[in-house]
Amino acid sequence: MLTQIWDLLVQRWDFFQGLLVEHVEICLVAIIIAIVFGGIAGILISEYQKAAKPTLGAINFLYTIPSISMLGFLIPFSGIGDATAIIALTIYALLPMVRSTYTGMTNVDPAIMEAAKGMGGTRMQTLVRIQLPLALPVIMSGIRNMVTMTIALGGIASYIGAGGLGVAIYRGITTNNTAMTIVGSLLIAVLALAVDAILGFVEKRMQMHGQKAKRTNRRLAVGAVAVCAAAALGATVPGMLAGPSDTINVATKPMTEQYIMGEALKMLIEHNTSLEVNLTEGVAGGTSNLEAGMESGQFDLYPEYTGTGWAAVLKNKGNYSEDEFGQLQTDYNEKLDMSWVGMYGFGNTFGIAVRSDVAQKYSLQTYSDLAKVADQLNLGAEPDFFEREDGYDALCSTYGMSFGKTTEMDAGLKYDALDQGNVDAIIVYTTDGKLSTADAKVLTDDKGFFPSYQCGNVVRNQALQQHPELRAELEKLQGTISEEDMARMNYEVEEDGRDPKAVAEEFLSSKGLI
Repeated sequence: MLTQIWDLLVQRWDFFQGLLVEHVEICLVAIIIAIVFGGIAGILISEYQKAAKPTLGAINFLYTIPSISMLGFLIPFSGIGDATAIIALTIYALLPMVRSTYTGMTNVDPAIMEAAKGMGGTRMQTLVRIQLPLALPVIMSGIRNMVTMTIALGGIASYIGAGGLGVAIYRGITTNNTAMTIVGSLLIAVLALAVDAILGFVEKRMQMHGQKAKRTNRRLAVGAVAVCAAAALGATVPGMLAGPSDTINVATKPMTEQYIMGEALKMLIEHNTSLEVNLTEGVAGGTSNLEAGMESGQFDLYPEYTGTGWAAVLKNKGNYSEDEFGQLQTDYNEKLDMSWVGMYGFGNTFGIAVRSDVAQKYSLQTYSDLAKVADQLNLGAEPDFFEREDGYDALCSTYGMSFGKTTEMDAGLKYDALDQGNVDAIIVYTTDGKLSTADAKVLTDDKGFFPSYQCGNVVRNQALQQHPELRAELEKLQGTISEEDMARMNYEVEEDGRDPKAVAEEFLSSKGLI
């Protein structure tokens, strides 16, 4: 495993380096904002003690909100991407910053403050020259804790497509690539330790009071501010210079086949047009977050499934049939100003698989058979399956089943959980790469509950109008992938450990598209 981790890090250093830079930029902006506003708030409540308790209470409350819940709350206001991630990280960074500043300021010996006042010092002079310097060791300790925590928590940015090293962790889990998950985790840990060591050096330098030391500290401070400012601006300047008219923003769900399709879209568009593609991979939350990003204009296109669009996006009742594709296309165009362009040719519908020993024990062949014993079993599925119009509740209603227990988990963990006996049945996709090797039996949907889920690209009409060449490229993908093709490509990534980009490039080359 160590050799595999090292080889992956060396061979794909450009990939990890890009994620590392994104991680630093996102965390750095949040840290700077938290230091400025948290420091000011801590000073103010130390001056106005009546405001201290309610201020700290409010910040404490925000700190207790789970990170995923915080992101979900912010998305409707600030959308998908960097802004929401930075806001969330800043909120969590405020508590240690405000608390350490307040504690440091209020713990300064009152006798020293009185002496300074007695010598004729104004309140501002006393604050800047006496109180803040004496409180600085406590404040620095809070900053170090806050920075370490923010860098570690920065992995959540990938949940909403903001990038960072969390992308590697989440992609590794989704594609069954343990080495990638470990590399992403290790890089976050190393980054946090390195920054903590730097802050420790800064703290030590600040305790030196000689003239030479002060001059050196000033030069170091100027250099640090310049580096931080450059890094903080780095996330926005490239995008501003590139200009939105030349860039297509492509996004994908956190699924192996979508990683492959995302890379294929990027290569196809950039190879055959003058457009650049900004690819945001593995946006957690799936359709709900991606659709929000599409409607806000943050994304221009993403691969979607017809049945999902019909039920989860348009909120239609009843099972979707491909005979209704014309209506689906019309509704997307009229209600969302979007189009379906480039239907790949494969469908990826839901299914239910049970562990082989469970199937044998209860003689399970169909969903109706499963309904009779479901109250004794544990069903595992992605979180969104339990919320979909065509998901868990509708399934149970159709077959009159009620599972004894349900477990929400990421798509990349389902087969491991089934194999280890943590769940008895799982919701699967018909193109899952692991399905062919899993010790599981796929049951028959004898009432035809699950609708058709043909895969195609949902594109903003504005992007198609601005770039007519985009439609031509997407239409080249029409009917190019069968279910067997997709399952094979998924298997190559999940079981053979191949890079989705390499698999996508091989596919495009085989079809003569690049």
